[in-house]
Amino acid sequence: MTGALEGRIIAAHGRHYTVELPDDSVRKCFPRGKKTGPAVGDLVRISPQGKDEGAIDAVLPRRNLLFRSDEMRSKQFAANVDQLLIVIAVEPTFSDDLTGRALTGAWSAGIEPLIILNKIDLVAGLPAARARLAPIQALGVPVVELCAQDHDSVRELLAPRLTGRVNLLLGQSGMGKSTLLNSLIPDARAATREHSTALDMGRHTTTSTRLYHLPAPGGDLIDSPGFQAFGLQHLSGEDILRGFPEFQPHIESCRFYNCTHRHEPGCGVVAALSAGKIDPSRYALYERLLAENEATRHRY
Repeated sequence: MTGALEGRIIAAHGRHYTVELPDDSVRKCFPRGKKTGPAVGDLVRISPQGKDEGAIDAVLPRRNLLFRSDEMRSKQFAANVDQLLIVIAVEPTFSDDLTGRALTGAWSAGIEPLIILNKIDLVAGLPAARARLAPIQALGVPVVELCAQDHDSVRELLAPRLTGRVNLLLGQSGMGKSTLLNSLIPDARAATREHSTALDMGRHTTTSTRLYHLPAPGGDLIDSPGFQAFGLQHLSGEDILRGFPEFQPHIESCRFYNCTHRHEPGCGVVAALSAGKIDPSRYALYERLLAENEATRHRY
């Protein structure tokens, strides 16, 4: 296509997108027609329009796409992500269910998870928070403990883990995600205001998703709005199963090839659960996710 350009989406709000081009210039872009919207992190092909605008003609092939969904709608977080940073805190109390769902979403999409435990200066609640994270750590998920307000410590602990990767920052509302973002990227607050003004969005910056380039030694960080729900009703049974990697060694022992790992006789996963080799809370989440997805399919 004559005049076509390729770039990466670095910000999204509704059907407004900011596309960064290889020369570091940006254009405000809109998708043609009523196609399913692209996501921050997507590589796209655009047709320039005017001095600094463009039309998105195509989304180039993705490595992955992370989003959540319930019976009402789906919400895309980001595409082409290498690592999911799940921010939780000693206080307020974080949700084990939401943390588990975020992990399932990451693993099902082939994205590495990293837990960030914030507000460790609240020492009275720290032992309980660590105890609740123990089953996740037992799966090999790294947990980084920090205080987001200690800027130097944040950069020292996280920069080596973020370098050269596309990282998605995700967390429940109130966990200190914005403070963590500003510790990692001091210019983020100004960049957010600039983006908001450019799109004439006023005060609604918390509803948008944006990609930031990390200071040296580099990497990218995608910030997304806080959430209080994390539905996974778009996932198939096979997708959900990928979100529970601790089941895999035991599936080989299942009597039936199409075992759902719930009630079938001779199920290796259920046997491992009974033997204490699988955490009961993780298995309960697996059952909830399957039940939710089956209810959705039956509804339509």
